[in-house]
Amino acid sequence: MRRPFLTPCFILAFLLLSAPHFAAAQTLAPTERVLNLPVHGGDQQRALYVSPSHPRATIVMLPGGRGDVGIARDGEIAHGNNFVVRSRVLWNAAGFAVLIPDAVDNQNLRGLRSSPQYAALVGDLVAAAHAQAPGPVFLLGTSQGSIAAMNGAANLRDGQIAGIVLTESVSRPGGSHETVFDAHPERVNVPALVVANSDDRCNVAPPEDADKIAAAMSGAPRVEVLRVSGGDQRSSTDCGSLSPHGYYGIEQKVVDTIAAWIDAAI
Repeated sequence: MRRPFLTPCFILAFLLLSAPHFAAAQTLAPTERVLNLPVHGGDQQRALYVSPSHPRATIVMLPGGRGDVGIARDGEIAHGNNFVVRSRVLWNAAGFAVLIPDAVDNQNLRGLRSSPQYAALVGDLVAAAHAQAPGPVFLLGTSQGSIAAMNGAANLRDGQIAGIVLTESVSRPGGSHETVFDAHPERVNVPALVVANSDDRCNVAPPEDADKIAAAMSGAPRVEVLRVSGGDQRSSTDCGSLSPHGYYGIEQKVVDTIAAWIDAAI
């Protein structure tokens, strides 16, 4: 049975009232910690928080695929190929903290990211990010994770996030039976960036849909489309993480261009 998620307000209250326990999350390096966020029913949402000394902003990174990163208690990562996971050091070098969530109970998130329950969980993650460091918080989702980012942004209000970045978004139905268009893009009311790789051959995330995704966010004050190209193919499928779909081989270029957009939005 799927257990309900906590509301963002409850998470933030818990973090502030129990700061000594929360701050005791295991320290892997001066800037890297495992956070265990409480969830109703005794479960926990595990996340990896990686930050430079004085981050300009925090990015909540929402991975694609199953969403199961496999973050161990000591910070070891079982499934680290996803773009938002393997690029975390590059984001730190650019001056940003990142919060990377795992799937609760190793749950397969395919088909769940556009649900109200998952929108609430994204809100929890944003509240946790605000509790870790001052400054604005952005959502960044890649592939299937873009559905989660869109859903979160569609439901967050009152300055909770400063913007949203969607990379190689799932815009056509596939095995998960959901797309970014199922996550109410018209409700997004923050600046948005849509990134599309012209060399992406993933059948559910065609780069030619980037303008359609941007147009669907009709309530956003500003929407931009960023087009990139390149990447190597190492995955066995076109939708794999180590492919142009996952920016394999062009990570630095993609991070630099997104970072410039975030800096302009701060």
